[in-house]
Order: sequence, then C-alpha cells, then structure tokens
Amino acid sequence: MAELAFRDGIMDQIRLRERRFHEHAYLFVLSALEFCQSRLAERRHIGGRELALSCRDLALERYGVLARQVLDYWGIRSTADVGDVVFTLVELNLLISQASDSRADFIGVYDFDEAFEHNYPWNVIHQA
Repeated sequence: MAELAFRDGIMDQIRLRERRFHEHAYLFVLSALEFCQSRLAERRHIGGRELALSCRDLALERYGVLARQVLDYWGIRSTADVGDVVFTLVELNLLISQASDSRADFIGVYDFDEAFEHNYPWNVIHQA
C-alpha cells in the first residue's frame, strides 16, 4: 500500500477542528475515495453513501477480520464518523463537495456490527 502523507501543518489544522479521529482515519478515507474511483470507468463525484460503502470494502480488503478494530482504533465507529472525517477535509479545502452533499448522506449507510462481524465472509458461509 502506498502511504499517503499530509504536508506540514495540515494535520495540525485538522486537529484544531476535529480531535476525535486518528491521523490514519483521514488518510484511510482519502484512500477509500481513490479506491472507489479506481473501480469506476471514469472519474466522477462520489456521494456519501458510495464513499461509506467504499470504506467498508477497502477496510475488509486491507484488514480482513481486524477491519472493525482498526477503524475503531482510529475513531471510526459508524458511517456518520466517515462523514465527519470527510467534512473536516472539505472544511479545510482538502476535498471538494457539491451543494447537495451533506453529513446526513453518511448516516446509517450500514451497521458496523453487520458489515464487519455478522456479514464477514466466514459468518455468511455458516449462516447459509
């Protein structure tokens, strides 16, 4: 995985605005945005629901059974938290949003228990 890094001072600006999330949470959401774009035929705007789902998919791909614990360690415990990370980046002009974009787009996209525990691949096999 190619590591992303913030330029000097960017993380300081983020911490002044939002202290709940680890630096890696911001880097992960940016990676999930790129992950989502890489699966498209051509680049376009990614909405909140789509980005939240991409975060789930990337977390499962990268961290497997530990995905939920990794996200939890970074402070991401719900899809609403993904939205808070995104809008912090928007407020700092590190991401661009459209007028129709809202933090509400990220609320309740999926339940972390379902996505990372109950629907984990080996659990789905046993439930069949």
